[in-house]
Amino acid sequence: MSTVEILISGKVQGVWFRANTRKKALQLGLDGTVENLPDGRVRIFVSGKQEELSVFTNWCHQGEPPAVVEKVEVNKKPDQSMDGFSIIH
Repeated sequence: MSTVEILISGKVQGVWFRANTRKKALQLGLDGTVENLPDGRVRIFVSGKQEELSVFTNWCHQGEPPAVVEKVEVNKKPDQSMDGFSIIH
Protein backbone atom coordinates (compact mmCIF):
# COMPACT_ATOMS: atom_id res chain seq x y z
CA MET A 1 0.00 0.00 0.00
CA SER A 2 1.11 3.53 -0.79
CA THR A 3 -0.24 6.96 0.16
CA VAL A 4 0.01 10.15 -1.88
CA GLU A 5 -1.21 13.72 -1.66
CA ILE A 6 -2.42 15.12 -4.97
CA LEU A 7 -2.90 18.87 -5.47
CA ILE A 8 -4.89 19.87 -8.53
CA SER A 9 -5.10 23.36 -10.02
CA GLY A 10 -7.41 24.71 -12.69
CA LYS A 11 -11.17 24.90 -12.97
CA VAL A 12 -11.75 22.19 -10.38
CA GLN A 13 -14.16 23.80 -7.92
CA GLY A 14 -17.88 24.11 -8.59
CA VAL A 15 -17.73 21.49 -11.38
CA TRP A 16 -18.41 18.27 -9.43
CA PHE A 17 -14.70 17.43 -9.31
CA ARG A 18 -14.82 16.14 -5.72
CA ALA A 19 -17.82 13.89 -6.41
CA ASN A 20 -16.23 12.50 -9.57
CA THR A 21 -12.96 11.99 -7.70
CA ARG A 22 -14.74 9.97 -5.02
CA LYS A 23 -16.54 7.89 -7.66
CA LYS A 24 -13.27 7.10 -9.48
CA ALA A 25 -11.45 6.25 -6.25
CA LEU A 26 -14.21 3.87 -5.16
CA GLN A 27 -14.22 2.19 -8.59
CA LEU A 28 -10.49 1.52 -8.12
CA GLY A 29 -10.80 0.36 -4.50
CA LEU A 30 -8.85 3.30 -3.10
CA ASP A 31 -9.29 4.96 0.29
CA GLY A 32 -8.86 8.61 1.19
CA THR A 33 -10.31 12.10 1.18
CA VAL A 34 -10.87 14.97 -1.24
CA GLU A 35 -11.42 18.63 -0.36
CA ASN A 36 -11.53 22.11 -1.85
CA LEU A 37 -8.77 24.45 -0.69
CA PRO A 38 -9.29 28.19 -0.14
CA ASP A 39 -6.83 28.99 -2.97
CA GLY A 40 -9.02 27.26 -5.59
CA ARG A 41 -7.13 23.97 -5.72
CA VAL A 42 -8.40 20.52 -4.79
CA ARG A 43 -6.39 18.33 -2.40
CA ILE A 44 -6.66 14.55 -2.39
CA PHE A 45 -5.10 12.16 0.12
CA VAL A 46 -5.37 8.65 -1.28
CA SER A 47 -4.07 5.20 -0.31
CA GLY A 48 -4.04 1.95 -2.18
CA LYS A 49 -2.09 -0.45 -4.34
CA GLN A 50 0.47 1.15 -6.63
CA GLU A 51 -1.20 0.01 -9.87
CA GLU A 52 -4.58 1.52 -8.91
CA LEU A 53 -2.89 4.69 -7.62
CA SER A 54 -1.19 5.08 -10.98
CA VAL A 55 -4.50 4.77 -12.85
CA PHE A 56 -6.11 7.24 -10.43
CA THR A 57 -3.25 9.76 -10.73
CA ASN A 58 -3.49 9.60 -14.53
CA TRP A 59 -7.25 10.24 -14.27
CA CYS A 60 -6.56 13.31 -12.09
CA HIS A 61 -4.74 14.94 -15.02
CA GLN A 62 -8.06 15.27 -16.86
CA GLY A 63 -10.94 14.64 -14.46
CA GLU A 64 -14.44 14.73 -15.92
CA PRO A 65 -15.96 17.57 -17.97
CA PRO A 66 -16.58 20.40 -17.25
CA ALA A 67 -13.42 20.39 -15.08
CA VAL A 68 -10.29 21.86 -16.65
CA VAL A 69 -7.12 20.56 -14.99
CA GLU A 70 -4.09 22.81 -15.43
CA LYS A 71 -1.58 21.33 -12.98
CA VAL A 72 -1.24 18.17 -10.91
CA GLU A 73 1.30 17.79 -8.10
CA VAL A 74 1.81 14.34 -6.57
CA ASN A 75 3.63 14.06 -3.24
CA LYS A 76 4.49 10.72 -1.63
CA LYS A 77 3.37 10.57 2.00
CA PRO A 78 3.96 8.09 4.81
CA ASP A 79 1.56 5.19 4.43
CA GLN A 80 -1.74 5.87 6.19
CA SER A 81 -4.56 3.52 6.97
CA MET A 82 -7.82 5.03 5.73
CA ASP A 83 -11.22 3.43 5.41
CA GLY A 84 -13.47 4.43 2.51
CA PHE A 85 -13.29 7.64 0.49
CA SER A 86 -14.82 10.84 1.86
CA ILE A 87 -15.55 14.31 0.56
CA ILE A 88 -14.51 16.93 3.09
CA HIS A 89 -16.88 19.92 3.04
